Amino acid sequence: MAVIQRTKTIKIMERRNFVRILGTAAVATPVLGHAFAACSGESKKQVFEGHAFPQLPYAFDALEPAIDAQTMELHYTRHHRGYFDKFMAAANGTEAASRPMEDIFANIADYSPAVRNNGGGYYNHWLFWENMTPSKTEMSAGLTKAIADTFGSFDQFREEFGNAAKTHFGSGWAWLAAAPDGGLFVTASVNQDNPLMSDAPRQGKPLLALDVWEHAYYLKYQNRRAEYVDQFWKIVNWEEVSRRYV
Repeated sequence: MAVIQRTKTIKIMERRNFVRILGTAAVATPVLGHAFAACSGESKKQVFEGHAFPQLPYAFDALEPAIDAQTMELHYTRHHRGYFDKFMAAANGTEAASRPMEDIFANIADYSPAVRNNGGGYYNHWLFWENMTPSKTEMSAGLTKAIADTFGSFDQFREEFGNAAKTHFGSGWAWLAAAPDGGLFVTASVNQDNPLMSDAPRQGKPLLALDVWEHAYYLKYQNRRAEYVDQFWKIVNWEEVSRRYV
């Protein structure tokens, strides 16, 4: 019991330290094209001229049973890290090394496939980690109304988003996004594309991201992507999604 209590205490202290870091880095988010503050430990973020590999905001096992610890660890330390490292290698020596990701995506035709694919993987995963949480959260009144106005009800939105994720062929992402006029829409993207890219079928600001690449769920769910999508709703960080909407 003492060991368990000590482990819980350490996790609480780590989480408080993470929140403190966020509080001192007011613009520390890839959405704004800035780097997170550095943190301690083996998962220390490396900052490269404005881009950084982000700290996972919870323990590997925090989202169980929806996402298992092994999948989370491999996904974060190998897949996400790989995208970041390859993006930085492709951007090295160019203005992309310090240019905000939104600017890169808005002019994506000007960049190489390596910048597109790996930059998308770096950015999309950052959004993905942040829009999940082990805690119960509620969406804001404004987002609640916007979803009801757009889709008719939350259940209808959930069905449309779920279908986009479940029926997307091959690797990619499902998104809830806000159009330039503020209207909401659900869409899916191939590979590591996202709605910010200038050649996206429909452009907008990502609010909610769901990774439907097989590496995101196959260890636990095998070919049962639909089950993975249904479990996702249990861990959505609606406070973060609401913040993005505002």
